[in-house]
Amino acid sequence: MTTPVIFVHGLWLHSSSWQAWADLYSEAGYQTATPEWPGVADTLEETRAHPERQAGKGLAEIIKHHADYLKTFDSKPILIGHSFGGLIVQSLLGQGLAAAAIAVDPAQIRGVLPLPIPQLRSALPVLGNPLNFGKTFRPNLDQFAYGFGNALPRAESDDLHEQWTIPSPCRPLFEAALANFNPKSPAKVNVKNSARGPLLIISGTQDHTVPDAVSKAAYKLYRHSSAVTEFKQFDRGHSLTVDHGWREIAQAGLDWLKSQGH
Repeated sequence: MTTPVIFVHGLWLHSSSWQAWADLYSEAGYQTATPEWPGVADTLEETRAHPERQAGKGLAEIIKHHADYLKTFDSKPILIGHSFGGLIVQSLLGQGLAAAAIAVDPAQIRGVLPLPIPQLRSALPVLGNPLNFGKTFRPNLDQFAYGFGNALPRAESDDLHEQWTIPSPCRPLFEAALANFNPKSPAKVNVKNSARGPLLIISGTQDHTVPDAVSKAAYKLYRHSSAVTEFKQFDRGHSLTVDHGWREIAQAGLDWLKSQGH
């Protein structure tokens, strides 16, 4: 039986944005799946047509939704997550539900302190209005170009926006932003678990949404765990999983998994 690899997306991108990765990993011999967040439809078109289905969804519900899904497998899967998906897979790995995890430009977990200006600017369209807490949001072309596509030609950023973006719940962004003020925050991860599987954190050094300093701070939180934790940097922006250079990142993940015996 092949090891399952589960891809978890973050805010604003549909699960189908992982398809190229899933194909590559399937060719490498893994069983792959791209589950959706609760309330998200199977297609981009339906998800865009019904943003209300995700309104008010929070991290605790989203993480539990994925935890329940992982428990349907006969063996612990490998997890790969981007952005808030990176936060989710860290949470699931810390709970002992995964064999290994790769967190790509992961949203800040509780304990991460840096708040770089580009990150604040990227989040401002949502966090700037407290009434957004229970709503959904889909970035416009300019917002996407700043948060995701700043390292790309504008034409490619606009194409990616049209191809993959969806409305997503605003609540997780508020929960992550306030995590350090809430000891029971759903963004809290068991970073001290030494019995967990290996973790790789990948950082894009040009990322505005999750700047390199944020990813690096998350990596340092694992210093008290004896489990394998590694950190890799790429000169890329937040779009690194879906833009023209996606294969380099995907292959790096494959190579790392093989180095860990997976």
